Amino acid sequence: MNNKFLVKNPLITEKGTDLSALGKYLFLVDKKATKNEIKKIVEKEYKVKVTKVNVMNTKPKPRRLGRSQGYRPGYKKAVVTLAKDQKIDVVPQ
Repeated sequence: MNNKFLVKNPLITEKGTDLSALGKYLFLVDKKATKNEIKKIVEKEYKVKVTKVNVMNTKPKPRRLGRSQGYRPGYKKAVVTLAKDQKIDVVPQ
């Protein structure tokens, strides 16, 4: 798989912005991505030093619209911890 597309985009949420003060950033990643691949891509793309990567899988959730039932798709996200005195500017201006 092409490594360029394993890390899709940064997640900009209220919890994610609170974590950025601690040097941790949230990224939406491909379900097949591993911690080592995520670390290499973030270091290369943003030119920072990554110290830790935590990943979590979110399961699909059932949703209803009238009588029809479907599923909201699941996803995988990564919490990337950077070395001290480093930061990523992920918030769009």
